[in-house]
Amino acid sequence: MAKIAFIGLGNMGSGMCANLCNAGHEVHAFDLNEKAVQDAAAHGALPALSLAAAVKAADLVVTMLPAGKHVLSVYFGDDGVAANAKPGMLFIDCSTIAVEDAREAAKQAEAGGFLMVDAPVSGGTAAAEAGTLTFMAGGPDAAFAKAKPILDAMGKNIFHAGASGNGQVAKIANNMLLGISMIGTCEAFNLAEKLGLDAQTFFDISSVSSGQCWSMTSYCPAPGPVPASPANRDYQPGFAVAMMLKDLRLAHEAAVAAGAKITLGEMAEKVYGDLDARGHAGLDFSGVMKDLKGAL
Repeated sequence: MAKIAFIGLGNMGSGMCANLCNAGHEVHAFDLNEKAVQDAAAHGALPALSLAAAVKAADLVVTMLPAGKHVLSVYFGDDGVAANAKPGMLFIDCSTIAVEDAREAAKQAEAGGFLMVDAPVSGGTAAAEAGTLTFMAGGPDAAFAKAKPILDAMGKNIFHAGASGNGQVAKIANNMLLGISMIGTCEAFNLAEKLGLDAQTFFDISSVSSGQCWSMTSYCPAPGPVPASPANRDYQPGFAVAMMLKDLRLAHEAAVAAGAKITLGEMAEKVYGDLDARGHAGLDFSGVMKDLKGAL
């Protein structure tokens, strides 16, 4: 079993850290939020008093952080991960960040003699807690081979997407598609209802027809058909509007840099940007349905 420093114990990181503990790993947990560290300790982690202490006690590092600036600072800032890491240590960053930030982090890691993979996740908090996340990893073959047993303890589907940064490419492209499809699914259910067709009947038909998609069958935005969906708990996340908007903005930035046209992606960004601007950042992203009904 590995000795792991886990840094970043938010909504996603807390469940991931717990699953590493459940798999028998020795996990040294650190977060700026002391309560998050205490909660991690309650699930079997060893609480670290500082980032440096966590890293010095470990053989590899897993991070789950808000943005690229945090990743670069935590790894390569003064008294950061790299400054306290053992030679050749493996870094696994599970944050969702800009592609270029992930590639810059990998470049700095390589220059320091470390191995690094960018391994963002899909599945949300429920999958993080259940250990059924999908990981999309970018990085050298040798780094991915070392990372995979660790990722296996936290996820169900582990993919090597290729070179450094490609994990982020897969994540933002996937979530752009998710944001677009959720808006379309909400509009379809709302239209059906306005025309006199109840949600369950429409679900029964469309879920086995050409309109079928994950946003419908696994995360239905209309209350009723999928009991576990946030629609049945007044659209409490789940996956919040703020998180979807973050991913859509990352996709937009990457598309501009690559010269890729994303007409529907930009439209989805505007929809979620509007919800965010009106104070609904904490609403589940399927809450577009609630907005269409005029209930916000």
